[in-house]
Amino acid sequence: MYMWCDLLVSGMFRRPILSLVFRAFRGKEAAFWSFSSVSAKPNTMEYKRIEPATLKIDVEKLAPIYTPELDSLVEIFKKNDFEIRVAGGAVRDLLMGINPHDLDFATTATPEQMKEMFERENVRMINTKGEKHGTITPRINDKENFEVTTLRIDVTTDGRHAEVQFTTDWQLDANRRDLTINSLFMDLDGTVFDYFNGVQHIKERRVIFVGDAATRIQEDYLRILRYFRFYGRISEEANSHDAETLNAIRNNVSGLSRISGERIWTELRKILEGNYAGELINVMIEIGIPEFIGLPKTPNTERFSTVWKNLKGQKYNAITLLAGLISTEEEVNN
Repeated sequence: MYMWCDLLVSGMFRRPILSLVFRAFRGKEAAFWSFSSVSAKPNTMEYKRIEPATLKIDVEKLAPIYTPELDSLVEIFKKNDFEIRVAGGAVRDLLMGINPHDLDFATTATPEQMKEMFERENVRMINTKGEKHGTITPRINDKENFEVTTLRIDVTTDGRHAEVQFTTDWQLDANRRDLTINSLFMDLDGTVFDYFNGVQHIKERRVIFVGDAATRIQEDYLRILRYFRFYGRISEEANSHDAETLNAIRNNVSGLSRISGERIWTELRKILEGNYAGELINVMIEIGIPEFIGLPKTPNTERFSTVWKNLKGQKYNAITLLAGLISTEEEVNN
């Protein structure tokens, strides 16, 4: 084990993901976004109007997210006749009884409309780089920042990035999200809007792609790793994967080779440090993921199982468990 820590420190890792881990280990900042021209591939997901299921979260359970600044934000949108809702992961966490670390908001207002609205209200906006993706970040009362993103649809995708258009249709925005548990919206009165049975999947602790799994994966191949990351967060069993989902992943796994090492490591690190890390990595090996994310094509599963057995239940660094997949210096250098 210590040999691989020495290799990390000495900078001998040359595979894309391993060299990235080396940089992360040394505390260097990684660039999380890369931009390239988008090859046209139409989003062919069939659109059918769906009436969302709704439920109400008790206001008492929403207390951790309520602040005077949030109230002010919501009032600004109401005053200007735009809808604003909490989106995605924060809704999922609230339904699971977890206080969300971050709140993301979605709105029917376009970025230009938001800018005009906040300027009229004398609200300062920061981080203007997000505007081209539809995100405006107002700072309310000079105390709290809120990321608010216009509802979007994917026009073209290339397996890494998407070109988007703005919309006022909540269902279309939910359509473009990866997992049903992440496709939820919530009004600030606690009303949850569920288009794809995400609430039931949370109750059942199931991780399901929105619509057709293969289509969702082909829009962004990183969703393969996001599936395993969220499985570790949501599932109550180490190995209760849906067979069709795993087949869709297996049939598209080579697409991971198109994803930047920085994005891969962001997800892989969370898998390695999350629940069922050993079990999930073994499933990923069986499916054939390692060679497409810069790891050995045939990792040393026996060594890895031993390392996992010793680490399980303890606090450990993701790099320590990752090193268990490697047996020789040749695997690092090739």
